[in-house]
Amino acid sequence: MNFVPKKKLSNQSGSYKPKMPKKQFRLPRWVGISVLLGGVTSFSMVAGALLAISLETTPLQQSDLSAEEAAIFTSDDPIATGSNLRLPRLTRPVNILLLGIKVTSSDLNDYDAIYEDGYDALVNSFEGLSDTMLLLRFDPSNESVSVLSVPRDTRTNVNGAVTKINEANRQGGPALSAQSVSELLGGVSIDRYVRINVQGVEKLIDAIGGVEVNVPKDMKYQDDSQHLYINLKAGKQRLDGDQALQFLRFRYDDNGDIGRVQRQQLFMRSLAQQALNPTTIARLPKILSVIQSNVDTNLSVEELVALVGYGAQTDRANVQMLMLPGSFSSYDDYDLSYWIPNYSEIDVLADQYFGLSNTYSISEQIDPSYLRIAIQDGTYDDVAVQSLADNLYDTGYMNVAIARSLRSPLSTTKIVAQRGDVASARAIQQFLGVGEVWVESTGDLNSDITIQLGEDWLSEHGEAL
Repeated sequence: MNFVPKKKLSNQSGSYKPKMPKKQFRLPRWVGISVLLGGVTSFSMVAGALLAISLETTPLQQSDLSAEEAAIFTSDDPIATGSNLRLPRLTRPVNILLLGIKVTSSDLNDYDAIYEDGYDALVNSFEGLSDTMLLLRFDPSNESVSVLSVPRDTRTNVNGAVTKINEANRQGGPALSAQSVSELLGGVSIDRYVRINVQGVEKLIDAIGGVEVNVPKDMKYQDDSQHLYINLKAGKQRLDGDQALQFLRFRYDDNGDIGRVQRQQLFMRSLAQQALNPTTIARLPKILSVIQSNVDTNLSVEELVALVGYGAQTDRANVQMLMLPGSFSSYDDYDLSYWIPNYSEIDVLADQYFGLSNTYSISEQIDPSYLRIAIQDGTYDDVAVQSLADNLYDTGYMNVAIARSLRSPLSTTKIVAQRGDVASARAIQQFLGVGEVWVESTGDLNSDITIQLGEDWLSEHGEAL
């Protein structure tokens, strides 16, 4: 989608005419912690205290780190404190790297297993490429949680060679992955890591009873060599573990892995909200069993409980989901398909959200004339969308484009700070007089701010149209 400074955005100038909708302790993106976030805090304080007392405080680690590898993680300063009378609590901001690992027999050169199974089966291992990479920041100083998705195809330096960042785990495990992410972000410190493989994700989703997700499009893909069969229909539905894996692994469309990152963020929002359901409490023993057998981390149980408690008390509006700034590579420039980092935007993001130097002011707002705004219609009212585009232009927002409509009607307008620019998103919210601001990367990829227009806009401005 191209952003052009035109006052009138007709169908002929590129707008879209909406139509009525015809196995050891590992964690993926933040799936494992999201599940725990809701479960533990809903316990009574007595039950929580008993749980904390009964658990050991040693790391839940499945892999050994050398002294040099362990030193990559800033583990000297305690991140949690507690006593026998209350649950552990976070004592400072914490950055945690989460790696979702997918390993098959061929990754381990186990061709006997391939012959025996008849296909390239998934293996319960941590020693392969990272399929998903997230950096989480839990910051008690401003009661926020920030989640940065790092696309697995990100072009960067790993162990002295230029390659995709997902190679770091295969070459050097969590330590090299943490080092590579830290360097990519200009030196952001990483305190702990969590790894989980895809089998663990499936078991976790089944353990909590599935997750209700609005699947944005039909998803169909088949790979007989891996027994990967994806077949999901668009629409709101409850996904079990196998279906959730299909949703999370699908990347076979125009946006490839970047589209998958966007869907992962949608999934995480849904999961975090549903994990607070009281029915999750009854499932906690099963959830803990899955975690103990499917996750590798250098978090202690005490630290994990502190993160769970903090995360569950965090308002959903203070959960900020970002994507590493960058752009698709050109096949003319590279032999492989890469996500090319935008380092100037990365510096701002790392400073603002991950405590790099704290020199960037969150209150800073981009000049409206430079701000790229995309409108995604959830009202199915052409006149309303065109009116909003014209009003934005007249107010000084010169780069406005009408993007593809949402597949389902939207009741409440979402102003999506696609690249983390909260100040500009709030300014647009004030201009609209309706809607909610969300810091996430689920809007139009080419925008700074995506307005997902809802029916509240019609209720507020319908008479003026």
